[in-house]
Amino acid sequence: MEKIKVGVVGATGYAGAEICRLIYLHPAAELAAISSVSFEGMALSDVYPAYRGLCDLVCGTQAEVVEKSDVIFAALPHGLSQDLAAECDAQGKAFIDLGADFRLESEEAYKEWYGGTFADKALHEKAVYGLPELFRGQIKKTKLVANPGCYTTAVPLALVPALEQGYIEQAGIIANCASGVTGAGRKPAQNNHYPELNEGMSAYKVASHRHTPEIEQTLSKVAGAPVRITFVPHLLPVNRGILATCYARLKDGVTEPMLRAAYEARYGDEPFVRLLPAGKSADIHNIKYTNFCDVSIFVDKRTNTFIAISAIDNMVKGAAGQAIQNMNILFGLDETTGLLQVPPAF
Repeated sequence: MEKIKVGVVGATGYAGAEICRLIYLHPAAELAAISSVSFEGMALSDVYPAYRGLCDLVCGTQAEVVEKSDVIFAALPHGLSQDLAAECDAQGKAFIDLGADFRLESEEAYKEWYGGTFADKALHEKAVYGLPELFRGQIKKTKLVANPGCYTTAVPLALVPALEQGYIEQAGIIANCASGVTGAGRKPAQNNHYPELNEGMSAYKVASHRHTPEIEQTLSKVAGAPVRITFVPHLLPVNRGILATCYARLKDGVTEPMLRAAYEARYGDEPFVRLLPAGKSADIHNIKYTNFCDVSIFVDKRTNTFIAISAIDNMVKGAAGQAIQNMNILFGLDETTGLLQVPPAF
């Protein structure tokens, strides 16, 4: 069987480089071409020496990536994917966007949170939001996937079963999240400078993070009614991982066994969602370098509060791994192909 030819635009950013790392291990795909505006003409292994002898492809142009590839991953800053998506669509090629250009269904919301507009509304209507645990049926029917962000994967996966069953109130949901510094991207900034970040922890973009409308869009679809959340992200002094601790008011009569049964039924057949035993709490240590999402659930009977905690690797299930999971779906492969990696034990 001929391997899927993979192209990565923006291969030298963290998400792009992670796609290259994971594709190297994929038995049904091969890296055909990569591009980078900042490092054009340089080998990826010169940018990331860890890849030496394994991924020595030279960064070419965006046009070369489209020409040589069956599927194009765009790991670009927000606002730069729409023209590339149109080009891939015109050529009948699969396109998976790791940016936010196709995630929001409302152009008004996109304008409010990202300051942009939909260049081609018809193209946006073709896009499918690529959270496989919720939308795999729709993903199978498209060639344009809007790959979710990191927080926007962790928070919904923590809450979906409870919302689907109507076990929690739709109002008053709080998502208190913490992310490793790779979520900020490769470009240096003062808040991710080592002396500023090390031995510290701080909230940022409180009640104003761009992932807010994306999370609300997903939760509203699940609930069948508008959902608004309070979302507070924090920056952790670690490279990888997101821990999402979500709080919601329980509806009358809902018990912990009912909640556990709902989560077991919803995620029992999901290859990448691991529901932890009662009393165990999700930990970013246990999902590093993998596409797993660990979920733990608790009930505070004193305050009638439901607490759902999820842990993902923001660079894998929160970016590159989920993008490859979507590629597997598009090409009719088992979703786990190339992605079942054992996390390090220590």
